[in-house]
Amino acid sequence: MLKEKIKAGQLIYGTGYTALTHAWASSLKKADLDFAFIDTEHISMNRAEMARACETLKAIGIAPIVRISYADPNLASMAVDAGAIGIVAPYIESDDEARQLVGAVKYKPLKGYTLNQLINGKEKPSEKLKTYLDKLSEDLLCIANIESVKAMENLDSILSVEGLDAVFIGPHDLSVSLGLPEEYDNPLFESAVKEIIQKTRKKGLAIGIHFSQSPERQIKWVKEGANIILHSFDIALFTQKLIQDLHVIRQGTGDDTSKSINNENIII
Repeated sequence: MLKEKIKAGQLIYGTGYTALTHAWASSLKKADLDFAFIDTEHISMNRAEMARACETLKAIGIAPIVRISYADPNLASMAVDAGAIGIVAPYIESDDEARQLVGAVKYKPLKGYTLNQLINGKEKPSEKLKTYLDKLSEDLLCIANIESVKAMENLDSILSVEGLDAVFIGPHDLSVSLGLPEEYDNPLFESAVKEIIQKTRKKGLAIGIHFSQSPERQIKWVKEGANIILHSFDIALFTQKLIQDLHVIRQGTGDDTSKSINNENIII
């Protein structure tokens, strides 16, 4: 179980999954992944397609983690209904947003006034209700995307929200928010990532950073404390490999190689 691995301090491995075919899913199985990251923020996908993706992955033993399109409790609840094991909310910038996410995932099916009273600490659930909710959510993960300066300013309060399990760093949006677009080797960007990793791990939560670039970047941040490896996504991996192979073929045939492009900037 994915949650047990995280609690045990093990590294977990995953990649982005956007191509909704059974054949592509079997390729993920061959890579011995723990989870696949289904992004509905940047990829056009309806509820039925999301549900099929989740069930396909679960059928081959890979945990589906869905990033909803924005931090909305209703979208989180729908993704859980579709079969998601983990829910990621993008651009979380406050503890209230994180608390609403936890409420939608860990307190489901409660809603409305009762839910707000519980997640804001104004009431406590009965033992029977707590046992029921804990059982329903025992395998589920709540994950906050931290990808802005404002999120960093509020990071301590965000990480203190009970029920939050992990953080994903969005390197592209974070770099833009820092005024350093795609400058992933800039000392200021690296300092920001280190700060997020250190604070998150100190709170006992898991953390990963989503890079679609060289594997060495993943290794670097694991050495800094990241324990979730979220490497690339299917479209980027296909594009990078195709570019590399065609470059080799063009070189071998004496054809023009100027068409080859830098594949470091494929982002999602």
